Amino acid sequence: MRFPLPLALALPFLIPAAHASTPSYESSAPIAYMIDLASGRVLYDRDGERRMPPASMAKMMTTHVAFKLIKDGKLRLDQSFTVRPETWRKWHSQGSTMFLSANEQVTVENLLHGIVALSGNDACVVLAEGIAGSEEAFTDLMNAEARRLGLTDSHFGTSNGWPDEGRTYVTARDLAVLARATIEETPDLYKQFYATPSFAWGRTMGGAEINQANRNPILGRIAGADGLKTGHTEESGYSFTGSAIQNGRRLIMVVSGLNSFNGRIDESVRFMDWGFKAWQLRPIARKGLVLGQAQVQGGWSRSVDLVVPRDLAATIPASANGPIKARIVYEGPIQAPIVKGQTIAQLVVDAGDGTPQSLPLVAGEAVSQGGFFARLWTGFLSLFG
Repeated sequence: MRFPLPLALALPFLIPAAHASTPSYESSAPIAYMIDLASGRVLYDRDGERRMPPASMAKMMTTHVAFKLIKDGKLRLDQSFTVRPETWRKWHSQGSTMFLSANEQVTVENLLHGIVALSGNDACVVLAEGIAGSEEAFTDLMNAEARRLGLTDSHFGTSNGWPDEGRTYVTARDLAVLARATIEETPDLYKQFYATPSFAWGRTMGGAEINQANRNPILGRIAGADGLKTGHTEESGYSFTGSAIQNGRRLIMVVSGLNSFNGRIDESVRFMDWGFKAWQLRPIARKGLVLGQAQVQGGWSRSVDLVVPRDLAATIPASANGPIKARIVYEGPIQAPIVKGQTIAQLVVDAGDGTPQSLPLVAGEAVSQGGFFARLWTGFLSLFG
């Protein structure tokens, strides 16, 4: 049974907010998706679940796997890998390149710069082979991580996204989940690599150093832009997964299928600018606040406090000017045992724009499962209300 508990009159933190229509936007990209991480609200979704070739955006997963291994102490930034001659022959002139040389020793740190900033196909394969022994074995790690993250419509057949007859595919929604995982699970490495404006590696025939700019189309154009990755093949068109943070509010966007390099720049900047200007973030409740109680069945307690697990906020239209309404909803009574911190209810916030937002509430304490004597005790308490 669902238990909706209206809070519009009871919660002192409810503030003036909405009664405005959802901001409209017309993307020039066939596939476009945007989410506000502060609230979890999806601000725009055009075919976000459609499978598509990721092109070089697949390198986000290669980078993510490496970041996780570094975080877990299984890989070091100063560790070096050798560029195999056969790998060099295949990739030194295939698409984007870091300009590696055969038999060259390259650190993990430099390879990651070559992947993130330069989109080097050669750097991806060298890193994959160095970590797992072969690119095929490395893609097993990529797909295992995809399963862990719940990327239900993604599969990786290469480390760099090179066309492989459809074996590698993603969705815009899955790319946004992957981007969020990298940002939140390995924040220091994300900051170290993704916002690098340029990187130099290799030399020309005349001996001059080869310096290449980061291909990110919103770096330097959108305040707070700090990631992530572009992609382009004939099949996929021009694509981009990007992120920026302003005033503590982080947006992740994905566009794909654009028909030109400059069109990708224009749409990426326009889309992200809309996300920040057409929407605003309103605080709802502070971490640790008890908002109510949920009924418990089969435990030593008949109820459990519903607690705010983190500072909660709602993303609402910038033009909003009416009252926010909120209610607690849960499926109950909730069966014991209950673990402290377990998500057991939702705070459903209605800002008046037709799209309620659900924010998590957790158990304030553990409730152990009770046997015969627990049922007897709770039955006795119920006699007294």
